[in-house]
Amino acid sequence: MDKLIFLAAQAAKGTMSRQENIANNLANVNTPGFRQQLMAFQSAPVTGEGSGSRSFAVETSVGFDTTPGQIQSTGREMDVAIQGEGWFAVNDAKGNEAYTRNGSFQLDGTGNLVTQEGYSVIGTNGPINVPPDHRLSFEGDGSVSAIPLGGDTNVVQLGRLKLVNIPQGEINRGDDGLFRAANGDPAEADLNVRVAGGFIESSNVNAVDMMVQMITAARQYETQMKMISTAKENGQAANSLFGMN
Repeated sequence: MDKLIFLAAQAAKGTMSRQENIANNLANVNTPGFRQQLMAFQSAPVTGEGSGSRSFAVETSVGFDTTPGQIQSTGREMDVAIQGEGWFAVNDAKGNEAYTRNGSFQLDGTGNLVTQEGYSVIGTNGPINVPPDHRLSFEGDGSVSAIPLGGDTNVVQLGRLKLVNIPQGEINRGDDGLFRAANGDPAEADLNVRVAGGFIESSNVNAVDMMVQMITAARQYETQMKMISTAKENGQAANSLFGMN
């Protein structure tokens, strides 16, 4: 009876973690460049006298789905999509270099190019500052130009986006949604990464698949709770049978 309750409780705990992961993926189904979070569980033995036959289900992150999202045309001048492999380099809240696939950029109060969350976009020569009364233009190699809105035809070269290409096994996702090199060091710029201005990469989360997984997880949780309830009822019946109740 004790083993049944233990196993059911461990399974329910794992199912709750799975539901949280699915919910997070669903919440980001419309986040540009979002990579679906993957997770798994592994068995860890319980130590101590009389616990040799028991084990914990320990949550382990297996990374993220590298399947690219769809490249969609927006016509917005500050939208940029990476074509193929690669990442945009940004400064996180602590000023450290981090990476994202979300190329839906905007300008802050000082004219610096930033992400929707306010992270500064890194250029090969530092932050990218856009002069007033200019519109942006992105070239395929990540070069950024500012074109005057008036009759002036003098195009201002603002630099080049820092684009990197880090293999999946060498990059980790942080709690803030940004990615960082596993070794903690800034990655070298990769001149082979290409971008497309006026486009955005969609999330690679399949909403229908996530909903099916959510329903499945909910049913599993209900079953596990019923197992605990059944174990309790069986225990009470056994106690009554032996005159212990």
